[in-house]
Amino acid sequence: MKKTASALLLCLISALTTFAQDKTLTVMTFNIRYNTPRDSVNAWPNRKDKVASQILFHQPQVLGVQEALWDQMDDLAKALPGYKFIGVGRDDGDKKGEFSAIFYDAARLTLLDQRTFWLSETPETVGSKGWDAAICRIVTYGRFRDNKTKKEFYHFNTHFDHIGKVARRESAKLLLKKVQEIAGKTPVVITGDFNATPTDEPIQVIVNQQDPQRLTDAKAISKTPHYGPNSTFNSFRAHDIGNEPIDYIFLKGNWGVNKHATISQTWKGLFASDHFSVVAELRFP
Repeated sequence: MKKTASALLLCLISALTTFAQDKTLTVMTFNIRYNTPRDSVNAWPNRKDKVASQILFHQPQVLGVQEALWDQMDDLAKALPGYKFIGVGRDDGDKKGEFSAIFYDAARLTLLDQRTFWLSETPETVGSKGWDAAICRIVTYGRFRDNKTKKEFYHFNTHFDHIGKVARRESAKLLLKKVQEIAGKTPVVITGDFNATPTDEPIQVIVNQQDPQRLTDAKAISKTPHYGPNSTFNSFRAHDIGNEPIDYIFLKGNWGVNKHATISQTWKGLFASDHFSVVAELRFP
């Protein structure tokens, strides 16, 4: 009798755990560093397996990558069974230049729509460079249906310019405008390398409490304390650089956040990228 009761209890716990997991969405953002032989021991061929293994371990349902060149996209597509991706190269809208792509768990999510726009005064113009930016920058987004909850959401992924201060500010404004125009009241996840710390102008624009279009930093509303370093950049050095993040997971809508982390593991002192990945477990609105 006791064994039967114990077995029933274990089944109930398992069912409740599965039910809870079905209502969560794991999101990751990861600047994987573009492929250049100048990185020597840290060049892509020496760390692509580290990047893939980190993704596979944390099992995000959606993953925004930055700085990925086509050969890296191809490598990841082969190394991540069960995932598909959306996105284009920023230089030609096809395969040339860096991608701000989104990988997604194709068993869990159904892709309903996908597009890319450029962070410029003419966002629909392929290859357009905006304001004082050093290079052209893009935002790739997709609309997804979760096959378990049947709920829909958007995922926007981007990489702001590393030089242009005006470009970063105006990119933040354009991002807010586009999220509102495209998603409306549908919940949104926004990932990216914003090349700005929380007190810098672009982030202040994004989280401005006076702006009804504002976004929320997932880290700020995590149910459990943030895990890992605050900084998300390491420059392939022995430790993280600075004390503040430049990579973020932002939210729009009534998402809950169970946990939020910066993943800073190494392999014999070597990092998977010059950025740490950031991961959050969300609860659907």
